[in-house]
Amino acid sequence: MSFPSKAIVATLFVLALGYGVRSQAPAQAPAQAPVQTSTQATAPPPDGDFYALRGPAAAGDAQAQYALGNYYFRARCLTLEHAQALTWYRKSADQGYAPAENQLATIYQHGFGAVRNFKLALAYYRKAADQGYAPAQFNLGVTYESGNYGVKRDYKQAFAWYRKAADQNWSDAEREVAYFYQCGLAVKQDFAQALAWYRRSAGHGNAMAENQLGYFAEEGWGEPKNDNEALSWCYKAAEHGNDTAEENIGYMFQNGEGAPTDYAKARYWFYKAAAQGNGDAANQLGWMYQHGQGVEEDDAKALAWYRLAADQGNVHGKNNLQAFCDELEDRGEEVCESANAPVDDAAIRQAERRARISDLRARIDGLEGDAQRQEDQAYELDHTGKGKKDAITKVFNAIDSVPAAKFRLQAEKDRDEAARLRDELRQLESQDHQDQWNAGVPEP
Repeated sequence: MSFPSKAIVATLFVLALGYGVRSQAPAQAPAQAPVQTSTQATAPPPDGDFYALRGPAAAGDAQAQYALGNYYFRARCLTLEHAQALTWYRKSADQGYAPAENQLATIYQHGFGAVRNFKLALAYYRKAADQGYAPAQFNLGVTYESGNYGVKRDYKQAFAWYRKAADQNWSDAEREVAYFYQCGLAVKQDFAQALAWYRRSAGHGNAMAENQLGYFAEEGWGEPKNDNEALSWCYKAAEHGNDTAEENIGYMFQNGEGAPTDYAKARYWFYKAAAQGNGDAANQLGWMYQHGQGVEEDDAKALAWYRLAADQGNVHGKNNLQAFCDELEDRGEEVCESANAPVDDAAIRQAERRARISDLRARIDGLEGDAQRQEDQAYELDHTGKGKKDAITKVFNAIDSVPAAKFRLQAEKDRDEAARLRDELRQLESQDHQDQWNAGVPEP
């Protein structure tokens, strides 16, 4: 299996299919958790019950304040209620409510509706972590492991925080502890320990840990090599929607590892993974159509899948695309033109559409974040000099008014572009929902 970003990878060949089951890198999204029981009151209404939350929140219930912050935060893309979310999170955090402290830290760390402030993010994470709050402990581990958020990379601190969260059965932290033992980060490399922690994480339903256990079984790390067990773990991860595991299952059927060679099943699993944006699966489908594995050779479909993989940044897809294009050119201009003709294939259309959907979602999030930062900059400029003597304030305001207006104009442009992209996204998502059964692959 593959650990994309920080993996111990098996040997890879540019055009051959010799990379084996893939290991998968731990995801490092900020950890959050459901609202927990408050020490001040009985459990409040669910986050979405806005009207029922307002009373307890206004009365000072920390958990209700946190839940109300969640309500505004989740609605931010539609209502732009960043300020309201921050207000209620702060009220809750000021009472020492750890989930709110963790949420504020995440907001300041990633700039979700606020100017990035790594120092403040770290302080809030520590407040929550020092109360034993596992998501915050995990997030501190991520912060120190990455070294990208105002701290130097420190594997020892990262491991210590991961271990604290793992000891509370936080499955992502258990997986990270396993990864550190796998790679020998801050601890001596120990496949037996890694295996034990991956199993513990998988026991808590962690799909990436399940995929890793398949990788260990296929490689024979910490246990005898067992392709059947590898396939079994991949199935479990795939049932939880892990696209790397889906691609791994396809590879095993393609190459007869853990199961008899079955190109039809291989293609099915590659389709499922490619539909989730897995570039390796798209590359494998290109290979199957190029070489006629279970299908008739089809230069046009091979090129289409290779292009999709390449467009997603897949190195093997890029290499195979270039090599295949060179081969087609050597075979003659007519062959090359025929291979480059548009392809009428439901699965390819769907995979391309879903790649576009993923790209649009990322671009919209980026534009919203940029717009919020532009507005924050304008706000800060508007308030430069406030509280000074009137004459000095006038000078500051005269200097700052033009740049502030520019920031607001850019924010407006960003939001207009985000709105345009949302219209395109809605159309694509609607089309994808209508076509999903035709292609035989899941929704993104």
